[in-house]
Amino acid sequence: MAVMTVRQRIATTGGLVAFLCLLLAARAASAQSLTVLPVTFQLPPGQAAAALTLVNGGSRPTSIQVRAFAWSQSTGDDQLTPSTELLASPPLATIAPGASQIVRLVLRRPPQDREATYRILIDQIPPPAEPGVVHVVLRLSLPVFAEAANRTAPARLQFQLRRDATEAYLVALNEGERHQAVRDIVLTTSDGRKLKTEPNASPYVLAGASRRWRIPAQTPLPAAGETVRLTANADTSTGTIDQSIPVVGGR
Repeated sequence: MAVMTVRQRIATTGGLVAFLCLLLAARAASAQSLTVLPVTFQLPPGQAAAALTLVNGGSRPTSIQVRAFAWSQSTGDDQLTPSTELLASPPLATIAPGASQIVRLVLRRPPQDREATYRILIDQIPPPAEPGVVHVVLRLSLPVFAEAANRTAPARLQFQLRRDATEAYLVALNEGERHQAVRDIVLTTSDGRKLKTEPNASPYVLAGASRRWRIPAQTPLPAAGETVRLTANADTSTGTIDQSIPVVGGR
């Protein structure tokens, strides 16, 4: 079972709520830690509930808020919308040092024709203000995939590199009815250059949606009509992705 452990450091800069990445968190010298498990939820057909466990490994009580959002992808980017289709109970809790809290997730209506996708946001609530001290707090975003009751088509991805005069994106369209995760992306031009995609981006392409990865400014970009080689890893039966994809758009 996947486990996420995040450490956080008390900061002394004003009014900031920071979103901490695991790398920075791992370098924190001291103070509180929060262990979360699991970090991904896959609800098979007929399963309408799951449990999330939060463990406070720190030396002080920590308060958390848990919220559920419907997760979609519009114009290639993730969109979160408050949802009542997935409930989190309790939505608020205070966890004593060394103690744990179980949060139950309940799906009110099972999906029928396509996998439904949600995200659970877990926010630490700042403790009472102290003169001259501001606390840096944590936000976690956990994916929830609820499989449809009816038979659904697997993920089916089509890729292209879209560009204009100044920007370029790798775009994936998922024509299937389940999500796909695409990791370890490498784009190679016809002359052997590697094009880098944005780091630390979400790997998921949702069912019936498109996802894009920005390619930071690199000169020269391949011209429209050319092809580039895409290699990547997928976390389902698709396995390794290795194909030539078109470059579309103008200068």
